[in-house]
Amino acid sequence: MATGQIFSWNTQALFYNYKQLPIQRMLDFDFLCGRETPSVAGIINTGSEGFQKLFFGQEEIAIPVHSMIEAACAAHPTADVFINFASFRSAAASSMSALMQPTIRVVAIIAEGVPESDTKQLIAFARTNNKVLIGPATVGGIQAGAFKIGDTAGTIDNIIQCKLYRPGSVGFVSKSGGMSNELYNTIARVTDGIYEGIAIGGDVFPGSTLSDHVLRFNNIPQVKMMVVLGELGGSDEYSLVEALKEGKIHKPVIAWVSGTCARLFKSEVQFGHAGAKSGGELESAQAKNQALKEVGAVVPTSYEAFETAIKETFEKLVEEGKIAPVSEVKPPQIPEDLKSAIKSGKVRAPTHIISTISDDRGEEPCYAGVPMSTIIQHGYGVGDVISLLWFKRSLPRYCTQFIEICIMLCADHGPCVSGAHNTIVTARAGKDLVSSLVSGLLTIGPRFGGAIDDAARYFKDACDKGLTPYEFVEGMKKKGIRVPGIGHRIKSRDNRDKRVQLLQQYAHTHFPSVKYMEYAVQVETYTLSKANNLVLNVDGAIGSLFLDLLAGSGMFNKQEIDEIIEIGYLNGLFVLARSIGLIGHTFDQKRLKQPLYRHPWEDVLYTK
Repeated sequence: MATGQIFSWNTQALFYNYKQLPIQRMLDFDFLCGRETPSVAGIINTGSEGFQKLFFGQEEIAIPVHSMIEAACAAHPTADVFINFASFRSAAASSMSALMQPTIRVVAIIAEGVPESDTKQLIAFARTNNKVLIGPATVGGIQAGAFKIGDTAGTIDNIIQCKLYRPGSVGFVSKSGGMSNELYNTIARVTDGIYEGIAIGGDVFPGSTLSDHVLRFNNIPQVKMMVVLGELGGSDEYSLVEALKEGKIHKPVIAWVSGTCARLFKSEVQFGHAGAKSGGELESAQAKNQALKEVGAVVPTSYEAFETAIKETFEKLVEEGKIAPVSEVKPPQIPEDLKSAIKSGKVRAPTHIISTISDDRGEEPCYAGVPMSTIIQHGYGVGDVISLLWFKRSLPRYCTQFIEICIMLCADHGPCVSGAHNTIVTARAGKDLVSSLVSGLLTIGPRFGGAIDDAARYFKDACDKGLTPYEFVEGMKKKGIRVPGIGHRIKSRDNRDKRVQLLQQYAHTHFPSVKYMEYAVQVETYTLSKANNLVLNVDGAIGSLFLDLLAGSGMFNKQEIDEIIEIGYLNGLFVLARSIGLIGHTFDQKRLKQPLYRHPWEDVLYTK
């Protein structure tokens, strides 16, 4: 365990597995503290590259996004803290990768439920290589006025209430992240506040212990006293007892071990944390409190008396001249986000595009006010024509009706997607129908509508090879490739895409076999265990069901099916369908006599 300070006003971090809110909270804290540079140097999101826009005070900044840990560390050699928001399934592997990077000095693991055997390996590696591991199951830590990890200390209002925007004189360490917030508030009321606070996490084997951090605080000149909040279960507190007994700590320690109420229960009690379970008398809160008291720690008679003990110790140090209380400063005002300001009625913002032909804001998209499902129920379209012109044969009615359904579902999805936006801008420039349509069609590719072919190709290959969903998804992850047809910016497990449901319902009713769709659903079940928005989207639904259409109809041999997928027939379906909507947007703008469009300056990030 490294001695002394692990964070500073210049500390920068790499954030693994993009989460907008905790990153923005870190940047807001930076602004509150008057930092000149953001504390988040880069974001690591597997399969992603580019930039993520966030706010640093009033200024919008672009934070680099990397797909690999090694690439991020190479690009940001001064970032020495790794904040890991991966799920418990992948937290160990990504944390080990980070610990192995020479530039990374501190790793914080937020996930709980990390296998204990994996945690032990991480702890051993970190200690051998003189690195600091915080967690698992931690909210992180904070150096007041300098740097904080993720959601530590909660909202900006709470941070201001706890005076964490400037350093105090108290070092604090706890097992519990939730109780840390409570103690930050308590300490701010009766002292000049926190200098550094750490939540080590509630798992049975924390990466760093209470005594590790108390010994660090003992070597930090700005820390004049230490507050420790332990809990029943385990023996961590006894290492602190030994350190006090051996005279390694010469600053006052005010400590309380929670869980004294456990004796009121007849059976063994398991509290909220994995490690908060007494394994015998020595692991009880009473035994630990008594042991700490016997070696000189200030231990109150109850948690209710904890605040008084902290206050009295602080006031004594002030009287002795060992603490000169920090002068209070007024922190800057954090700007309010536009969305919340609009919602609260403080501002009004003009729209930039008028659309009367579609609306994608409700439960399902509507065309000219008619719900998508109503249009589908008519059951007639151009499926038979496509069957003849594209496949050069007459497909069964259920196949052509499926094609028609795909066209109706994909015809339009509002004025804001890239293809429709291009068409609207071109039409407003006075260009003809063909020019306006083509300007929209030219955006169709890998990121806009191009995932249908790829979804069909990858699902078919994985299903035909007999790969399990785990083998398929993790294999794609190792290659740095996102699974096409999985994931949505808006839809989630609890807010399903109506289009996907309609397609699946139709296939279950009419298709002789839905082998590939069922495989796609199995993949979705696995990806949903990773994140709530990794649902099967409309591209994935069409891609997998078209495989079932081709294979189940009995009218195509294997070579023909492979050729259809390879040539790009399915993206052709999307091009045809979306042309209907793009033509509609052209007519809509000309009918409304909309003027030349110019993009607003405030909607552009000008950066060097």
